[in-house]
Amino acid sequence: MTDYYADDHERSEPTLGGQRDDSPPPPESHPAKHRPQTPGEGIAHERRDERRYIRVARTFQVKMEDGTRFDGVDLSQGGFAIHSERPIRTGAKIKASLLILAGGAELIIPVSAECRHCTATAQGRSHTVGFEITDIAPGHLELLRRVIRASLSGREVDVEGLMAGEDPQTPRKRRSGAGMTTPQSAQRPPKPLGRYVALFMAFGVLALVAAATAYRNFMLIEPNFAAVTAPRIDIRAPGPGILQAHDLQAGDRVERDANLTSVKNVDLESDLILATAAQRFNSQLIENLQSSLDSGSGQVSLANSAEPASGEAMSFETVPPEVARARIDQFETARDFQSSRIAALEARQSQNEIYSPCDCLVAWALSSSDGTYINESERVMTLIRTGENDIMVEALVHMDDIDNIDPNQKAYISLPHTSGPISARVRSVALDIERQPRAGFPSWVRQQQNVASVLLVPEKPLPADAVGTPVDVRFTEAPLIGTTAEWIWQGGRAVGQLFGGIFNLFTGDDPEDQRSDTLSQTG
Repeated sequence: MTDYYADDHERSEPTLGGQRDDSPPPPESHPAKHRPQTPGEGIAHERRDERRYIRVARTFQVKMEDGTRFDGVDLSQGGFAIHSERPIRTGAKIKASLLILAGGAELIIPVSAECRHCTATAQGRSHTVGFEITDIAPGHLELLRRVIRASLSGREVDVEGLMAGEDPQTPRKRRSGAGMTTPQSAQRPPKPLGRYVALFMAFGVLALVAAATAYRNFMLIEPNFAAVTAPRIDIRAPGPGILQAHDLQAGDRVERDANLTSVKNVDLESDLILATAAQRFNSQLIENLQSSLDSGSGQVSLANSAEPASGEAMSFETVPPEVARARIDQFETARDFQSSRIAALEARQSQNEIYSPCDCLVAWALSSSDGTYINESERVMTLIRTGENDIMVEALVHMDDIDNIDPNQKAYISLPHTSGPISARVRSVALDIERQPRAGFPSWVRQQQNVASVLLVPEKPLPADAVGTPVDVRFTEAPLIGTTAEWIWQGGRAVGQLFGGIFNLFTGDDPEDQRSDTLSQTG
């Protein structure tokens, strides 16, 4: 059927001036006499319903239901345009097939369309007719879409590519819905429910951290000061002298009975040498007198002193044998005295060798460079015990809060630069410090008169290098609530430290290391 042709077709398009010129066109023989009088007259605009889909210009044909074929101009998902020698009536509804070459095959896409416009070309010999697709099967619509996308991507569509199931423009596989309609309506984007859920969760976490912080600061007992401590051993000089060389530094470990250093006492060594010489002198006198008596001579030559004088010549005298025997007893007494004196001096000299009393950690050591001279009882080294139950935490609690702390009560310890609290138990509560001195606690803190000393035994062993480090301690009377609040607060602090480290990494700032490199030592 060819009832879609129109005997006369004139299309009027909107103009910029808002006026139409209904007069017949001027004859071609006089083009200069009839010019448009209204500004913008003759400029045609594309209608809004013709711009819903992207058009591609490619080679195809349209075969009408009666077998008539037309050459195609452009193609889109919503319609197509053809060349026709005769005008086609606007609003004419047709059934046709789109014939598209795909490699060595021909794709046939049956459609139902309606004529929207028919415009004559400049020469007036042919017409450009635009059709809008009104009905097409979903499978044929998907095939048409892939043909158009292949043209947009610059690749030619082929049957193998269509059978592979890949989109010609993008490598991802796209599947169309079974109930897709021809004019796809614009869908509103889904509401970002995930953002609201994440926002509410963030508010909930902040509220939980704030509640835990408030409970921790107002409900838990906080001491005035707390630090990690350990038993301290002061090594002092046994006598005056020069400190011998040693390689020990703060942080070194020493074993029990290991040689630490020694003190060279010059005066003690001189006394020992003189005592040894006097002993030998008396022994020689006794031997000489005994030889003279055994020889049977009448007179015996005898020294007038049992101890050699310093820098003076020794004088001798001649005595009878009876006097010589009496002097032998005196010389033996002097020899025994010098022997006892030598033993005492050697004992004092052996004390100048200093040995470790335990398996300890060196907290402080006096430098032995340049022959350091030390006096008797002067401190040479400080050692701390690092046994299993030696490292504890000492806290000073105000007297107003000491009534709420009992032995074996639960407490929490927070070390700097660590995440998670460390559980501890109260060992003792005393108004004065322990008799054994402890390292790591400053003496100026103990000068407060309104505090009590509380020793805490951590359930998890603390590192030895943490001695002297200030810590955060909280005492709780409700272990369940206190534990929950402490863990939440510690988690928030860990997250804050993480973001702070990332910020410092990007800004290039070097944060100060709050942990002391050496163990603090105070009285």
